[in-house]
Amino acid sequence: MTTQIIGVKFDNDNKIYYFNSKGIKLRKGDLVVVETPSGINLGKVSIKNHTVPNDTTHLKFKNVIRKAKFRDIRKKKKDKILQIKAAKICNERIKKYKLPIKLIGVKNAFDDSKLTFTFTSNKRIDFRPLVRDLASVFRTRIEMRQIGVRDEARLLGGLGSCGQTVCCARFLRNFQPVSIKMAKDQGLSLKPSKISGVCGRLMCCLKYEQNIYSKLLQTSPKIGAFVETPNGKGVVKELNILAQTVKVQLDGNMESLPSLFNIEDVKIISE
Repeated sequence: MTTQIIGVKFDNDNKIYYFNSKGIKLRKGDLVVVETPSGINLGKVSIKNHTVPNDTTHLKFKNVIRKAKFRDIRKKKKDKILQIKAAKICNERIKKYKLPIKLIGVKNAFDDSKLTFTFTSNKRIDFRPLVRDLASVFRTRIEMRQIGVRDEARLLGGLGSCGQTVCCARFLRNFQPVSIKMAKDQGLSLKPSKISGVCGRLMCCLKYEQNIYSKLLQTSPKIGAFVETPNGKGVVKELNILAQTVKVQLDGNMESLPSLFNIEDVKIISE
């Protein structure tokens, strides 16, 4: 037995969610109404129908309800107008209650069952008065969802130091752990302004080349290592991992500039 599934993306979310197509033929770019754990929603097909064997997957796919109709698309446009209005009113109430909250976005459930307000804050917030106020205005269930600064950058977008749209808003589906050690391994400046993204955290792209750096470092001498070169013994002063070269200050030649060698021509004596 097999199941026909499709991949769907939702607003401002690069992650792909999979649904049972229930036999409906869909192409990439089609709008679909689907059943999600948080309710009915409208998304865009990013992966067309494909078959997966039932006995090789442990996932339980939610269902596609229908290919979006004109009324669904019109409803989505009305929701966007409502979300703009809700954001304005929420910001007014945030000022009224003097809450240390930064509102990031508002999302209306497709079935009008709730309004979700996404925000960031450095503190734990008692927003019960705000929720009651908003519920009295919109006459629906209110959900306040706190997110981190990385998720904020993904939702709002922006340009990275490379000049391109930040990775999290462009193609990253999941955040990978990054550390200051990665910057050290890659010989980067450790100034926060040089290795931090628009979110203020370490740049996600530090992860991309870390595997190759880690592999090359295993066979490369460290700065300060005592080595033997074709021109004699000396101390490593500089290391270029990707070019696989080292600059060595040769013994008995301390007044001159370090000499350049390929790493494969250098033998480590001690580190």
